[in-house]
Amino acid sequence: MASVIDSAYLGDGFGTASMREVFSDHARLAAWVEAEVALAQAQAEQGMIPPEAAEAIARAARPDALDMAAMKADYDVSGVAIVPLVRHLGALIDEHSRRWLHYGATTQDIVDTGTVLQMRRALALISDDLDAVARALAVLARAHRDTVMAGRSFQQQAVPVTFGYKAAVWLDEMLRHRTRLVALRQRLEVVQLGGAVGTLATMGDQGPAVRAAMARQLGLGEPGITWHVARDRWGELVQWQALVGASLGKIAGEVVLLMRSEVGEVFEGAVPGRGGSSTMPQKRNPVSCPQIIAIARKLRDLPALQLDAMMQEHERGAGAMPMEWLTVPEGFVLLSGALAQTRSLLEGLEIDAARMRANLAAGGGLIMAEAVMMGLAPAMGRDAAKAAVEGAARRAREGGQSLRAALMADAALAAHLNAATLDRLLDPARYTGSAGAMVDAVLQQAAAAGLG
Repeated sequence: MASVIDSAYLGDGFGTASMREVFSDHARLAAWVEAEVALAQAQAEQGMIPPEAAEAIARAARPDALDMAAMKADYDVSGVAIVPLVRHLGALIDEHSRRWLHYGATTQDIVDTGTVLQMRRALALISDDLDAVARALAVLARAHRDTVMAGRSFQQQAVPVTFGYKAAVWLDEMLRHRTRLVALRQRLEVVQLGGAVGTLATMGDQGPAVRAAMARQLGLGEPGITWHVARDRWGELVQWQALVGASLGKIAGEVVLLMRSEVGEVFEGAVPGRGGSSTMPQKRNPVSCPQIIAIARKLRDLPALQLDAMMQEHERGAGAMPMEWLTVPEGFVLLSGALAQTRSLLEGLEIDAARMRANLAAGGGLIMAEAVMMGLAPAMGRDAAKAAVEGAARRAREGGQSLRAALMADAALAAHLNAATLDRLLDPARYTGSAGAMVDAVLQQAAAAGLG
């Protein structure tokens, strides 16, 4: 096993089979062949090569007819990815037409264009998976809009929130990633054709027209200038992958924390035999979450290498192309795995609303200290109210009593608090602020995007 994503045993936890297929050797070869055919057809359209030559190239362009083992042997000698393709594909074409194969192009033209074709397929899969995650989050946000739980800061109980609010925060991130993806694809899905140093000198004054025709043949955008050494598009892609991965990792990390024995508010879906320990019979361990977190951290590392690939010398850099071979497919496969795991996690997530309520009460009502302070502030002033409630909270902790009891025992507060008022202020469901309205706003955005 060279990598966990290629492992027959472990790989499905870190990448999907459909995404691995997109970046398989066969799919890569098929994309290169598609690019060569489109180039020939574009040149024939512009009268640069005979139409019958383009037709012959298209007829011969069957990846299954190519001997991959023989091509690999040639590549091991030449070290140039497209040289074996031209040789072996040319062998399937008549002598007259063969001379027009790969006419005026360079290896990077075909490798880049082929990779863009793979990216287009990959991003379609990613887009579907991202939408599925967003839909699952919308379901959770709507179902738990008013499910009150402890909001936590610095890993300590702070003030109440709702689980729907938490899910809507995650959903809002996914909607932004989705918007970013639309813009990214417009910049990313463009053809590459420039020849040796990008000037299209081999095609005379017909170069721009051929490039435009090639783009039309492939359904890709047309760049204003050759981008052999302008790799910001791919840099943006890998950064986007890392951004999405970080959002997914945050969700998984939160679920892990909420699954803790001492918290027990949220759980990965129960499946017989899943999440058990090899030695401890009582354990119910997170399974998807650790893999999502691991992928997120790996995705975080990939942009550094891709940024290095952007810093190229002159009109063709040394080492940049192999760097991208390392980062781009791995980023796609890993992100597909994280999205698949997150979708499964969210669709099967178990919410224990009763435990959430119990945890709110576990601190003797101390989580409602701010609510009481703000209830007293209009009459006492904020600073005085804060000091009074802070003192009551301290006495409650030290005396092992509830915040309510400590407040009721404070004669100085009697003029401002009666039992009914205090009970209202101590009700967590009354102190979630505009959480519900914000959940509704995010759900409206999701619905407008067809995800609600």
